[in-house]
Amino acid sequence: MKVKIINKSKNDLPKYSTEWSSGLDLRANIEGPVTLKPLERTLIPTGLFIELPEGYEAQIRPRSGLTLKKGITVLNTPGTIDADYRGEIGIIVINLSNERVEITSGERICQMVVSRIEKIELEEAEEINQTPRSAGGFGHTGTH
Repeated sequence: MKVKIINKSKNDLPKYSTEWSSGLDLRANIEGPVTLKPLERTLIPTGLFIELPEGYEAQIRPRSGLTLKKGITVLNTPGTIDADYRGEIGIIVINLSNERVEITSGERICQMVVSRIEKIELEEAEEINQTPRSAGGFGHTGTH
């Protein structure tokens, strides 16, 4: 599938890090370093604009290495870019570490996965079929 992209950043087009990667790495497009205090969040621009076809969405997800090494993750994850959105892709990041963390221009800050979506039609009902699990959730199967 081809997706149109406008790149107004100083970076190359996003790419997959490996042949079997699911997500394209997106990079920060900022004038200078951004320093985040512990638990501070900010919006990082990418300089990218995409045109997704109807029936698809782009999901913005954290990069596991960035989260493990620096404590930086993506809020509202996965973030959804709808097919009709044409604005700049911005990434809401937060510093979950106990130290100040610096984000630099060109740094890979997240990954973007494009997925097909299904539209559903809701049908009101008085009851729904039960399963062995039914309403069990939030750790109901135990911790091991």
